[in-house]
Amino acid sequence: MSEIKDKKKIAVLFGGCSSEYEVSLQSAHAVITHIDTEAYELVMIGITKEGKWYLYQGDPANIPSDSWQGKEACIPVAASPDKGLHGILLLKEDGVEGLSLDGALPVLHGKNGEDGTVQGVLELAGIPLVGCDTMSSAVCMDKETAHRLVKECGVKVPASHTLTKLGMEDFQQVEAWAGELGYPLFVKPMRAGSSFGITKVARAEELQAAIEHAFAYDSYVIMEEMVDGFEVGCAVLGTEKLTIGAVDEIELSQGFFDYTEKYTLKSSSIHVPARISPQKAKEVQDTAAKIYRALGCSDFARVDMFLTPEGEIYFNEVNTIPGFTSHSRYPSMMKEIGISFEELLNRLLEKI
Repeated sequence: MSEIKDKKKIAVLFGGCSSEYEVSLQSAHAVITHIDTEAYELVMIGITKEGKWYLYQGDPANIPSDSWQGKEACIPVAASPDKGLHGILLLKEDGVEGLSLDGALPVLHGKNGEDGTVQGVLELAGIPLVGCDTMSSAVCMDKETAHRLVKECGVKVPASHTLTKLGMEDFQQVEAWAGELGYPLFVKPMRAGSSFGITKVARAEELQAAIEHAFAYDSYVIMEEMVDGFEVGCAVLGTEKLTIGAVDEIELSQGFFDYTEKYTLKSSSIHVPARISPQKAKEVQDTAAKIYRALGCSDFARVDMFLTPEGEIYFNEVNTIPGFTSHSRYPSMMKEIGISFEELLNRLLEKI
């Protein structure tokens, strides 16, 4: 019994009220099955698409297929408002029971998971958080705010215009802004991940439909110039002292790196390391570190950028909870510099 008491209780949160619910299940399963259970006592907390929180006590193998929900394996829970508990409340049929946690690792992607909402709940409950805090999560999720802050640090960003549904009443102005940006351009929800709701617009006739599609995912939409070049990414680990992973490169044969391509790679390839010079790779890594610090990131995040044919670096976005299967981009970039998936998780959890 004393051995179990010495273990730190770590909650892994998965699922969530997000269009990226299914992606979270895959990432969380990889994390759960690779955590060192000799050092940590695992507490699995599943969040349904409807927003119900459960302590999941079943087989982790049921998570990827979304067959984890079931009365016999799930106990309703809520984050405790009592910071003295720094944990969750188990809402059992025979009463409420408190469960203290030493830390929580949200493996939630997109809206209501990566945007500061869950991070805020955990911080209010006094549960030590692994990952970016409430403020940096919210800032990174908001494309316009993130771009403004990064631009202040001297990093190039794509030209853009932000739209609201009220602003759509003057569609002539919207068309004029699009003309200034030039075609093709991208229309994106302001706060969404995994490229949901994004359209590459080749001509003016496609603009309105693309904007309406993006509004289905958020109340703010951004029109953004297309940067000529290709996407490079950089995994960053740490808070004060940073470990920078190898730079990766996305090679596209058609279209753009949308949701389907990210998870099937039907017409694209990811190269780790990127096929660029060591000098340019170092510049990309340095830029990633600058962006990471400018946006207040902590523990881990993936910084995505564009590299133009002229060698210029443009900021794209920061994923504060990137895909986290053992073959996802973030772990692959860390593996390239000698950090295994298991060691990566140990480094993230050792701060608790």
